[in-house]
Parts: sequence; structure tokens; C-alpha cells
Amino acid sequence: MGSRNRSIRFKIFLLLLLPLLSLSALWGFVLNLTMGDARSLLRANTLYRTIGVTSTDLGLQLQAERARSSESLTTRELTEALGAQRARTDRSVTEFRQAVTEAGDSADGNLRQPLRGLQAALDRLGSIRSDIDRGVSSRLTGLNEYNHMLDSLFLVYDHLVSVPDLTIFQQASSLQAMGMAREYIAREHALVIGALSDKRLTAPETAAFTEYAASRRFLHSRGMAGLDVALRRPYEQIFATEPFLSFATMEARVVKTGTPPPDGDAWHEAVDRLTARLDVLGASATSTLATRTSEAATSTVVKISVAGGLGLIAVLASIIISVRFGRRLAGELAGLRTAAVELSQRRLPDIVARLRRGDDVDVRKETKAIKVSGSAEITDVARAFGSLQRTAVRAAVGQAALRHGVGQVFLNLARRKQGLLHRQLALLDGMQRRTHDPDRLEELFRLDHLTTRMRRHAESLIVLSGAAPGRAWRKPVPVIDIVRAAVAEVEDYTRIAVEAMPVSAIDGTVAADLTHLVAELVENATIYSPPDTIVQVRGDLVSNGYAIEVEDKGLGLPPADYARVNALLADPPEFDLADSDQLGLFVVAKLAQRHGIRVLLRRSPFGGTTAIVLAPRSIVTEQSALEAAGGDGRADLPSRTRKKALAVVSSGTHAGLPRRVRQTHLAPQLKEAPPEPEPQPERSPDEVRDLFSAFQRGTQRAREEASEEGP
Repeated sequence: MGSRNRSIRFKIFLLLLLPLLSLSALWGFVLNLTMGDARSLLRANTLYRTIGVTSTDLGLQLQAERARSSESLTTRELTEALGAQRARTDRSVTEFRQAVTEAGDSADGNLRQPLRGLQAALDRLGSIRSDIDRGVSSRLTGLNEYNHMLDSLFLVYDHLVSVPDLTIFQQASSLQAMGMAREYIAREHALVIGALSDKRLTAPETAAFTEYAASRRFLHSRGMAGLDVALRRPYEQIFATEPFLSFATMEARVVKTGTPPPDGDAWHEAVDRLTARLDVLGASATSTLATRTSEAATSTVVKISVAGGLGLIAVLASIIISVRFGRRLAGELAGLRTAAVELSQRRLPDIVARLRRGDDVDVRKETKAIKVSGSAEITDVARAFGSLQRTAVRAAVGQAALRHGVGQVFLNLARRKQGLLHRQLALLDGMQRRTHDPDRLEELFRLDHLTTRMRRHAESLIVLSGAAPGRAWRKPVPVIDIVRAAVAEVEDYTRIAVEAMPVSAIDGTVAADLTHLVAELVENATIYSPPDTIVQVRGDLVSNGYAIEVEDKGLGLPPADYARVNALLADPPEFDLADSDQLGLFVVAKLAQRHGIRVLLRRSPFGGTTAIVLAPRSIVTEQSALEAAGGDGRADLPSRTRKKALAVVSSGTHAGLPRRVRQTHLAPQLKEAPPEPEPQPERSPDEVRDLFSAFQRGTQRAREEASEEGP
């Protein structure tokens, strides 16, 4: 859910970040993999220069000491040559241990365990020498102790040649086989040296010699098969020389006869010459292989550097291109968003507001194209927004024209109806003056009241059309007269109680609209309250103007409805023909907005609703100005309106209902019992039909005259 509310810039960044991270991780993995091969080659080179060189010398010294020890085991004599050889072996062991320390981390991993085994075997060298010196060990047993140490040494060799380059590994393995074959020649030589002293080989020694000879031949064959031409040719040359051929002949005779060679000097000469050449060739081949390893490592590092550098450049270029692309795309979208927001929040609302004010709007001028640049899709969306803008403006213009037309219809109907109602009121007023029958006068009064309400409804149509009613007064009108006139325009006026109010007046140009406003609120109070309750109307002069309160005893409204209605009264929206449920409140809101009057609804302490009308100080006249206008100012109110308003709250009424009491103002001597009225005969159906036909013809004639005279 959180990701749905992110900006498009953030989402583009994520979209580009994931592939870039994957590419960077892949580049790092490949680089680390290839660098691992390079480190392995460099590690092998380091191990050769440290452990490899010293271990080779250690092997030669151990082989020499083994040969000297073989003579000592046979003769049971300690010679100076054996002591000198042991000293050389000890120096070689010390150098080897120092080389292991110098190798450091390069000797970790798979090499660590073989080195520990060799170190343990070298630690037993003193006890082996002690057994030889005391004559405890037999010849074969003593030689096998040295063989075990050399086996541990060659196990270290096996791990030294563990390199990632397959060619170098193959050559190193072949050289290792040739070196092991050289070890078996030394083992054969050690056995023969001891046997030459007592002119015999025991059965176990003969079996061991046979095993050594077979292993030597196998290792030579294996090594020669794996070496390349450059490394194999020197060995082929050695194997073709007289020392090797003499050695091979004597070796075969010993295996066949089980006795030492008859000519010991020939054996010594052949072995010494052969091993010397093999040692020189082994050192040369090992050095050549080390050089190849170093060159391969350097070449690998160079290749890795070039490939890694190019990969890094590609990654950086991808990042830069992606960032620039993302920023450009985000910028294009941001520009489109800015243009769309400006269109929706500033330009279109401004056009609609101007249309509501009645200003003329040039569609082509106001619907300017949205100027954005970028991808084809962005420009397409901009053009779509432009088309939408033109459609919206045309629709708004058409809506404004429709509202204006509806307003003109309302205005024309209201003016025509208003003209007829004024004429009807004038006729009723004349009939009231000429009528002396109380019952007829009461009926005329009720008809007059209905006509007044019809006039208010006609004025509501004028308000909805946006025009102003034609009624206005030059001088201020007292507030009490405005309230009485408003009450007189309500159907259920008998339930309305008008309390005493401070003397004040309202500007005459506002009096008609304020009367209409209060009448709508009073009518709502009577409609939405029980018929047996009283609606109270009171007023007071306050610091901000004049406040009029209309309070009913109904059920009231929920708090949410009060908030909604007060929002409507504070800022009335455009009139919607489909929403006619609260037409009276909408008229109140428009009238209040016209003159800066504040209207507020709130819950009454008695459970009903209290409507508060606050007329601003600008339209309220002080008492001194009212008195200067002529007494109580009632002379400015139309006589018939003032007469009706006073009849509502004057003495001699019951619950606000006007009632004429017969002979109230006659002299006592003139008061007589009225004669019994003669019963009026009921009208026949023909008379009723003629009466309504005459009324219909009079109404039709009045409409025709009004249409000829104009609104």
C-alpha cells in the first residue's frame, strides 16, 4: 500500500535501480571469480618461492641422510659423513619451518593440514636417529621411517600444485610424478647401499625393492605422458643416456635375482650420475613451471583488469544513461503534471468562475495548448489534455448559457406572475375597502394572504435567476415591521409569536430581501415543528449589527446535517435544478450572500432548531436616524403591508389570528342586536359553473393584458 502512493520519479528510480544493481552484482561476482583464479596463481607462485624451494632441498637432504643411515644400520657404526649429513638436514628443516612462517596466509586452506602432518613427522626425526644410533631399528624399518617423512613431504607437494590453470596443473602434476620417481630411485639406492655392505638382501627388502622399481617405472611413464614437448624432451634425453640405461639394467637384475649388484662401484657411479642429472633437470623444470605460473597469473590479472575495467565502464555508463533517462522521463512527466495541475486547479476554475459571474469567455483564446516536450507518448497525453480542456470549456460555456437561459425563464415567469399578483393585490385591496361584510372581509383577507405568499414564491424565482426583486424603499424600514411582514407571508402565521424588539431599522434597499429571508426561515420553522407548538421570533441590537432569532420546538437535526446546512448558507453553490428539496434554504443563502448577512442554524436548548440572522452594521440604522425619518418610520412601509403586519400582533387578536369584533367602535346607543341574517340559498351547479367560467375568463384576460404590457 505504501508503494502505491509513491511519486513517479521514485518508481522510475526503482525500475532502473534493480537492473543496475543486478548488473553490478553480476560484474562483481565475475570479477571476484576471475580474481580468485589470479590470486590462486599468485599464491602458487608465492608457495613455490617459499615452501617449494625449501621443501625440495629438505627432500634431497632427507634422501641423503636415509642413504647414510642405511650404511650405519648395516655396519652399526656412526661415521662422520652421517653426522655431517644430519647437520645439513637440520639446517634444511630450520629453513623449511621459516619458509612456512614466511608464507603466512598463502599456506592456509587445503595446504594447512598436510603441513601439520609434515611438521609432526619432522618432530620425530630425533627419535628416529636415536633408534638408529642405538641399533634398535632394523635396516628396512629405519629406512621406512625416512620414507614416511618423505611421503608427508610429497603430500605437501601435491597441494602446492593446486592451481586453477588446467595446463599448468597438468604439467605440475607430471613433474610431481617425475619427482616421486626420483624418490623411488633414492629408496632403491638406500636399500642397495645397505645390501652391498653385507652382500645380501632379505626377502622383505627384495619385495620392497621390487615394489620401488615397479612404482618408478609407472611414475616415469605417467609423468612422460603428461609433460609437454618442452618439458618432456630433456627427460627423454636423460633416459637415453648411459647412466640411466646402466641403472635400469642393474635394477632389473636385482629384481630378478633378489641379490645386490655384483659391481657396487658401477651401481654408485650410475645412480650418482643419474640422480645428479635428474636433480638439475627437476630444478630447471620446476623453475620453468614457476615462470609459466607467474606469467599466467600476470596475464590473468591483465585480462581481468581489462575486462573488469571495461565492465566497470559499462556499468558506470549504464548507470549514467539510466539516471539521465530517468531524470529526463521524470522531468517530462513532472512538466505534464504541472501543466495538468495548472489546468485543473487554476485555469478551468478561473474560467468557470468568470462564467458564473456572467463574463464572456472566448473558447479559442482560453483553451491554449499545453506546451510540453519529450516522448511521443507525453506529447500525445498533452494533446489529449488540450482536447479535454477545450471540451470542458465548451461544456462550461454551454452550461453557463443553459443556466443563463433557465435564469431568464425563471425571471420572465416570475415577472409575469409578479405583475399579475400586483394587479390581483390591488383588486383585493379595493374589494376590501368596499366590503363591509365581516365574513366576506375575512375571506378576502385570506385570499390576500395567499396572494402575498405567491408573490414571495415569485420573488424566489427571481432570486434563483440571479436578478434582484423590484421592491425597495427609499427610507429605512423598522425591524419590527420587517419581521411582521415576514410573518404575514407564512401560511401558519397563527403559531408565530413575535417578541418585543429594540427599536432599529434596516436600509430600505435591503428591507424586501430581508423580509423574504426571514419569511423563508419562519416558514421552515412552522413546517418542521409540531402544529401545536409556538415558533418564537425575537431580535436584539448587537455590536456587529442586528440579530434576529427564529426558534421552533421541533426534533432538530443531527450534527452532521447542521454542519452541511451551515456550509450551504455560508457559501451557496451554483443552483442545481435536480436539487429542489432545500429550495428555501438556497434562496436564504443567496439573499444572505447578496447583502453580507450571516445565517446560522444550531440546536435549540428546547430540542428544536434556532436560526440566527445577523444583519451587518452597514445596513442597520441607529434609533436617532429612524426617529429623524419620521417617528417609528412606518410611513415608509406600504399601507396594505403595514396594515396586515399590524393586524397580526395588534390587540383584540387571539393567538395572533386577526379577528374583527362587530360593533366594537360604535356608540353605546347604536349597539343593537343585529337582525338575523336571511339564509342564503345554495348555489346550483349551473351557477357554480358560471362563476368559475367567469373567473377563468378574467384570469385569461389578465394574462393577455400582462403579456401585452410586459414584465
